[in-house]
Amino acid sequence: MKVYGGRRGLASLLLALSTGLATVGYGALSITPAEAAVTPVPFSSVVPAVAVSTPTSGVTYGIGAATTIYTEPGSTAAASVGGYLAGLLRPSTGYPLPVTAASGSSPSDGISLLLSGAPSSAGNEGYQMDVTADAIVIRANRPAGLFAGVQTLRQLLPAAAESTTAQPGPWPVAGGRIVDYPRFAYRGAMLDVARHFFPVSTVERYIDEIALYKINHLHLHLSDDQGWRIAVNSWPDLAVHGGSTAVGGGAGGYYTQADYQQIVDHAASRHITIVPEIDMPGHTNAALASYAELNCNGVAPPLYTGTDVGFSSLCTSKELTYTFIDQVVGELAALTPGPYVHIGGDEASSTQPADYAAFINRVQQIVAAHGKTVVGWHDIVNATPLPSTVAQFWGTTSRNAAVTSAAQRGTKIIMSPANLTYLDMKYNSRTTLGQNWAAYIDVKNAYGWNPGAYLSGVGESSVLGVEAPLWTETLKTLPDLEYMAFPRLPAIAELGWSPYSTHDWKAFGQRLGAQGPRWRVMGLNYYRSTQVTWPAGS
Repeated sequence: MKVYGGRRGLASLLLALSTGLATVGYGALSITPAEAAVTPVPFSSVVPAVAVSTPTSGVTYGIGAATTIYTEPGSTAAASVGGYLAGLLRPSTGYPLPVTAASGSSPSDGISLLLSGAPSSAGNEGYQMDVTADAIVIRANRPAGLFAGVQTLRQLLPAAAESTTAQPGPWPVAGGRIVDYPRFAYRGAMLDVARHFFPVSTVERYIDEIALYKINHLHLHLSDDQGWRIAVNSWPDLAVHGGSTAVGGGAGGYYTQADYQQIVDHAASRHITIVPEIDMPGHTNAALASYAELNCNGVAPPLYTGTDVGFSSLCTSKELTYTFIDQVVGELAALTPGPYVHIGGDEASSTQPADYAAFINRVQQIVAAHGKTVVGWHDIVNATPLPSTVAQFWGTTSRNAAVTSAAQRGTKIIMSPANLTYLDMKYNSRTTLGQNWAAYIDVKNAYGWNPGAYLSGVGESSVLGVEAPLWTETLKTLPDLEYMAFPRLPAIAELGWSPYSTHDWKAFGQRLGAQGPRWRVMGLNYYRSTQVTWPAGS
């Protein structure tokens, strides 16, 4: 079978067509006329929506057996992104897809990942992608931008490209140019591993799934009343005893520090920053049960496996409490390369307001002394936030005077309104998993708000980004997590990435429906919302 790729094969192609013997060439890929009927995925199908796109009608590049992936010379990070792309596509295509350093700045074939030539508007996470008949070129200012461009490229390929076994192809990519960049710097997902414990493999799988939608932070809720999930060498019983159970009394579990490092490294390879949370002063029964001396009365309570909140509190008047926090935060900070440590701070109804404020103020200084930036649930604005402290809004109304006041004083806000972003909320009254205390949230609800103009008095410049929390009181398995996160998490991811000018429910619903076949190939257990038209077979 002959290849007629790009302009170089034009004369031969015309001759062959005149004799009826031709196959049609997409780049390095030969396909028959019947196979040529495969329609490339349009730019308008990508989630999150791209900022600017200019399709080139009639132009297609096809990934084929001769395709090479070229990466920025001398950049280990670019080479890593190239290896990631090759690792995704080798199983489904069956092609070797070698990864090698580019030899110049103007590629004429293959797929190139270059750290030069991107527009300044791309920033640190954006990219420019050019697709011609001869080549695909992704340019970025930083490796994170290359990785984001690769996620777009994945979605421009047929869903079968996600398969772990060889598929027949072809593998066409629509021609044109995309210039894309994020609206907000922080685009997060949160996974509660405290109420139910999830092994490293499940967390890594969730990381892989959220990376497809350009999420760049994973907030791990590592401690709560029901379980402590990270080993702390200076306080070993936290994990051994405090991590021994879960909601409902089932088996618990915890991450060794090596496990946690594995999660951090896997996330970093997907350009995702881990944000660890140790909730305090409330949500601390697992710690209190592990060490009697952390209690004001010196008596350890029993382990807790229910779902009530607000009954526990560290002893804010004991100096030992701050030694404990300093040592725990110190070990966690040393394991965490990202800038943030989350200190919780919500639902501390067993702590007097004055004691709460004094506690939060002191803990902020401890975290800062370990070189990290504090993130806390928005309750912490009732103390005195440091200039660098970030408040995560989880309320269910669009007005909160304390948060507005803090934002006007310079506090940055992560938007996670529970009635719009909490992925553990039921879709509707028939949903068997999840809860409904904040709201029923179907996809249209999750998509239908503006993070930059939602909270009264908090303008877009005060919003660091968005996060979709997934609490796990009722969730025990990976399929449970997937069912509650998809398709709502991509909706929230789009609010964080795409310009608000692209916000359109009808168009988004079509693009979201187009993800169904991809999720089916990936083996992802998603909810078939009736608000979305899913293609047949997905």
